[in-house]
Amino acid sequence: MKILIADDDPQILRALRITLTARGYEVLTVADGRAALNSAIENHPDLVVLDLGMPGLTGIEVIEALRGWTQIPILVVSGRSESFDKVDALDAGADDYVTKPFAADELLARIRALSRRTPTATDEPSVTFGEVTVDLAAHVVTRAGNAVRLTPTEWHLLEVLLHNRDRLVPRETLLREVWGPQYTTDTGYLRLYLAQLRKKLEPVPSAPRYLVTEAGMGYRFVSDPA
Repeated sequence: MKILIADDDPQILRALRITLTARGYEVLTVADGRAALNSAIENHPDLVVLDLGMPGLTGIEVIEALRGWTQIPILVVSGRSESFDKVDALDAGADDYVTKPFAADELLARIRALSRRTPTATDEPSVTFGEVTVDLAAHVVTRAGNAVRLTPTEWHLLEVLLHNRDRLVPRETLLREVWGPQYTTDTGYLRLYLAQLRKKLEPVPSAPRYLVTEAGMGYRFVSDPA
């Protein structure tokens, strides 16, 4: 199992590297947020152990960027013990939170628990279809090399479809994920925003190849249309 540890404290990095390596884990270490994100993209670790107060990118920013393209387990290990810090990290997408100083046995138990979870998301930082490239980590879309501006709602809708590539996503699921549970019958929202996405991303919006309607059921992102 490969674990990425991101912390700007060299003593913490050294201690965790020794502890985890001794128990058979493959350990990668970085000392700032930008390096953490780059290492995750390049090395595809099985779990990330992350401090919040790092240079480059904060821990929260790293979590948000990772959650744009992967459901890899994220364990925050931080000296911040206030409840709002924990809530912010968990709301951003962290799976667990341990406060420094910590007992090695507790940390190992948390890692074992998280390692039993199976990531289900795309697990690739970018998706390309036709002339379009979607950088899920940076939240950037380009078409034929030119930037495409998406509204937050358009982005969220596209993100859900890409995370379920080649799978039918029911209308109710999309409405709940993007707009909330109170909107699960408002299919007009979906038709409007899918039409906007197709205008921006499809070669022929009136005959979509990638963002496909499944009549009476929902929508599907087709990664490799015949």
